[in-house]
Amino acid sequence: MTGRSEPRHTVIVGCLVRNAENQVLLIRHHRRGWEIPQGHVEESENLVDAAKREVAEEAGVDVEIGPLAAMWSMVSPSSVLIFGFLGRYLSGELDPTDDSEEAMWVTEATALEMVASPVMRERLEALLRYDGGVSYRSYSLRPYQLHLERDLLAWPDPTR
Repeated sequence: MTGRSEPRHTVIVGCLVRNAENQVLLIRHHRRGWEIPQGHVEESENLVDAAKREVAEEAGVDVEIGPLAAMWSMVSPSSVLIFGFLGRYLSGELDPTDDSEEAMWVTEATALEMVASPVMRERLEALLRYDGGVSYRSYSLRPYQLHLERDLLAWPDPTR
């Protein structure tokens, strides 16, 4: 392929973690504000291990990773693929590290009030709406614009 560069994507994992009281874990990122724990997948790391690591690094707790609930493609320059999992708190005390300024357990309603970024709020909402299927969304930034929303398990596409 002359004149074309190979496609490159950053891979991110996020996890909506719930505790025994059904509260949601949020962390406060120094730039983006409140959000679910998330971060880059490292080279040669699988998605589940990356999600566990990110939660431990950002909130200080151990979790069990459950189902893949949603996927996002950011199609702006510097393309990103985001995999959103559901998780269950196992052990540990909330202890944010350099990756986050604060971590706390909150109700779903409070989480929706606290997450201000449109991108992060949409991710939270999608994970809270999990119904057993895997949702897919494609979006761009500046301004945030959702291009496509679809249930990946629905085939053929029921909207056609």
